[in-house]
Amino acid sequence: IFIHGTLSLIGGCILAIGIYAEVERQRYKTLEGVFLAPAVILILLGIIMFIVSFIGVLASLRDNLTLLKVFMYTLTVCLLLELLGGIIALVFRNQTMHVLNKNIRKGMENYYDDLDFKNIMDFVQKKFKCCGGEDFKDWQVNMYHNCSAPGPLACGVPYTCCITTKVANTLCGYKVLNKERLDVINIIHIRGCIDAVLLWFTDNYKIMAGLLLGILLPQFFGVIVSWLYITRVEDAISEYGYYMDGLLDPNAQRRAPKQQGRMAKWCKCMPEFD
Repeated sequence: IFIHGTLSLIGGCILAIGIYAEVERQRYKTLEGVFLAPAVILILLGIIMFIVSFIGVLASLRDNLTLLKVFMYTLTVCLLLELLGGIIALVFRNQTMHVLNKNIRKGMENYYDDLDFKNIMDFVQKKFKCCGGEDFKDWQVNMYHNCSAPGPLACGVPYTCCITTKVANTLCGYKVLNKERLDVINIIHIRGCIDAVLLWFTDNYKIMAGLLLGILLPQFFGVIVSWLYITRVEDAISEYGYYMDGLLDPNAQRRAPKQQGRMAKWCKCMPEFD
């Protein structure tokens, strides 16, 4: 119950953060790019975590077989989908990379219109010292950075692509797209962000393995514990007889009244006893 309650609390916090972020995003009227808005992802994740965890709490309190099985099967499906997604991404690595690069290039087209994507791209380019998707010349797809554009950003790249120096220069990427890689190697980061991020994952495989285990193991543990608890409830039913939960029994109002603890009088989630 403590674990389920904690997960419900975490899910509620994620949901609240997602709603706040989405409200802020709507204030600035940013366009929806090819990526789902991070706020929407947080909202969906928070809703799923809260609902599944709440079902687990309710099922544990009521010893309700139906809700316990719903919780276990839902958790199992989520776990299998995560594993399946990871396996597919590894097996079809080239196709995954192609789709990822295509989406990044599409996001770069709306770089100055989509605040969400702009913030993510700026962070990645700064953090991983990279520029563009596959290559710094990917910025040609942006209407402001394309070499045929009339503005001052033409043939340039965002300042987050620039190599950090003691004196900040936001125009350091000026007119670099019409030059060769060796000519700009000391001015901007020429490596694409896809390769840079993958290289970071490879170099920090222990951290990634720990993060992956931290995500998957609690779910696996939850499935096992739920299954053991279900077998325990089924054994109790076979030994003492079947008991229909008052929350799901349509004839619950016509049953003989049962004794209730002090907490059960306040909350129908609490168990009754004969």
